[in-house]
Amino acid sequence: MPKQVDYESRRRRIAEAVCVLADAHGPEGVTMRDVATRAEVSLGAVQRCFRTKEEMLVFAVDHVGARVTERMRARLSGAPERSAATALEHAATEIALLRSAHRAEARVWLAFVAQAAVSEPLAARLRISYAALQDLLARLVTEAVEVGDADAPDAPDPSDEPGDGGAARLDPQREARALLALADGLTSHVLIGHLASEEAEDILRAHVVRLWERPRTSRPGQAARAE
Repeated sequence: MPKQVDYESRRRRIAEAVCVLADAHGPEGVTMRDVATRAEVSLGAVQRCFRTKEEMLVFAVDHVGARVTERMRARLSGAPERSAATALEHAATEIALLRSAHRAEARVWLAFVAQAAVSEPLAARLRISYAALQDLLARLVTEAVEVGDADAPDAPDPSDEPGDGGAARLDPQREARALLALADGLTSHVLIGHLASEEAEDILRAHVVRLWERPRTSRPGQAARAE
């Protein structure tokens, strides 16, 4: 009876090998033959999973993104009592890959981002990953604003502010884009040694706190009462 091959497991194993080699040599220095050696499979096995090197790199990008997202969701679900603002900070910290344990992963991710500047397939995949992360951050921003987060010290009462029922509206998507860009920038600054991980985390935390120092979106019915 022919041996059953778990192709998804093999593809993940190959993706891990790609990440190790990309960390050492950059994505452009990765070859399918070297990946086969690193993953301890035959070159033919790699070629059966991926028709081209570019297809293999795109899968590796997805693999790294999936690991980051899985950790982020696990951290959020592991503390259901946490406030929405704290959840936003935790999510941004995971995305920024600031912990020393994730330093290799951060190097690989930025290497893929750099390669994407000259590879449209990689760029297209990264745009999808960033869009998903942005939507998740936007949802957390919305939740924090709507619940009047308890972790927002000295946040102004919307009814005390002039105009629009007392509140200047935050745009969750815009704030999510800014936070995502900040997280990516901090990844680079930590990797080159311009910032320590703790300093980068403080910057992220301060950015989140500043969101609540602005007037928040009116809660349902608030604007109507102010009219």
